[in-house]
Amino acid sequence: MIISMTGFARAEATGPWGSLNCELRSVNHRFLESQFRLPEDLRGCEPELRQALAREVKRGKVDCSVHLRAAEGAARTLDIDEAALGRIVARVRDVAKTLPERHTIDVLEVLRWPGVIREAEVDTEGLKAALRELFATATRELVAARSREGERLRELIGQRCAALEALVAQVRARLPEVHARVRGRLEERLAELQGQVDKDRVEQEIVMLLQRLDVAEELDRLTGHIDETRRIITGGEPAGRRLDFLMQEFNREANTLSSKSQDLDTTRLAVDMKVLIEQMREQVQNVE
Repeated sequence: MIISMTGFARAEATGPWGSLNCELRSVNHRFLESQFRLPEDLRGCEPELRQALAREVKRGKVDCSVHLRAAEGAARTLDIDEAALGRIVARVRDVAKTLPERHTIDVLEVLRWPGVIREAEVDTEGLKAALRELFATATRELVAARSREGERLRELIGQRCAALEALVAQVRARLPEVHARVRGRLEERLAELQGQVDKDRVEQEIVMLLQRLDVAEELDRLTGHIDETRRIITGGEPAGRRLDFLMQEFNREANTLSSKSQDLDTTRLAVDMKVLIEQMREQVQNVE
């Protein structure tokens, strides 16, 4: 089964504390890397959220954003810290004595001073429980989105495999003609020499040359790699790293095929193979 590293999920929950929403975005990455942006009251949940994510996602860079919005129109109890207020007012009066021309006190400015007003405490434990449930929901949706994208990648890789298989068959079908053409050119050159030659020795040299130019083994290995790719994308084990290795092997065989080619059509087919392999490689980069 193919799972993509690209996905997005969003989940939202409401409660006495207001509205809580969680967004998860993931892109391709060599390993699992996660980044969390949480409200201040929920920062303590980050370690357990990381662990929960790691149980479901193996590779990819995942960004998690959690936003808390208080319920509209909800009444809040605002308590004034009398001690803090008294200290601030006393200090303001001390300063006013040295600046008699500017001794007015702005009440709103005093109330804005940190610590003067205390908001009623939120049910933190209830909020954390809601976050855990919300994050689990978002994670399930992210995994489902990555699975759907993975299915699309599986189809695309399968199509490239079929096209590559057709190119291998074309090159294989040309081998007898290519060998006959190489042998014919050598025999024509020998005939032009118009001298006595050792026919057995010439035949040995022709055989050795044809062996060096033979690409049957490369074609067999390409076919094997195609079969292995199909097995991996339909199997149940993690596929990303194995497919990445196979793409390197595909490139190696296609390059060897191109370098050995003594036929223009075969060279063109090898170039077409490289194009398909590069397309597959780009798709594999996004497979978990």
